[in-house]
Amino acid sequence: MADTPYAPSRIRTLPSWLLGRAAARGHRLVADALAGEGMRMMHHAVLSAVDELGPVSQAELGRTLGIDPKDMVAIVNDLQQDGLVTRTPDPKDRRKNAIEISADGRRRLRRTQELGDAANAELTAALTPAEREQLIALLTRIAWPEE
Repeated sequence: MADTPYAPSRIRTLPSWLLGRAAARGHRLVADALAGEGMRMMHHAVLSAVDELGPVSQAELGRTLGIDPKDMVAIVNDLQQDGLVTRTPDPKDRRKNAIEISADGRRRLRRTQELGDAANAELTAALTPAEREQLIALLTRIAWPEE
């Protein structure tokens, strides 16, 4: 807790405060791990989505991930410049671009997924495997209570 600002004991026991601290630590661990591969978290998320959904229009990708269109253009430009995705006219609608993961993108995604998994293992290292499963189940219920 050394890099965490002081919080009164009442605050430190609130689920919202604890979730925020855990999220900040998890974000830092994953971001640092991905940086070793020259990848930012949002780029990793987009590359993962392209792998799962692709080929997908750039507009649909942005809507699906909730990313502003201008930001999506910049992210896809970065990924394309690094040779991780291709952007070609969508055969269904030539006015749109279809984004698809490249072979290099798949290789990079495998490495970054492994790094992300290792960072998440470090985040939950104090838990048993059963506790990790329980944590994921509980966080899922908190994040999406209507499901």
